[in-house]
Amino acid sequence: MSEFRCPGCGYVYDETVGNEREGFPPGTPWASVPDDWTCPDCAVRDKVDFEPVAVPADADSR
Repeated sequence: MSEFRCPGCGYVYDETVGNEREGFPPGTPWASVPDDWTCPDCAVRDKVDFEPVAVPADADSR
């Protein structure tokens, strides 16, 4: 699963964890997050502003 970071405040949306407070249960893919969604921490950045977080290649083996 992937992670996406808000460039404004550093909040990270992790698809594995989701965000229950925002209505996204664990396993909710980024593509299912509405395009008009804004960062739940700073409310300044929109979904389009979020940047993919590079996950180390060996992360799956942990």
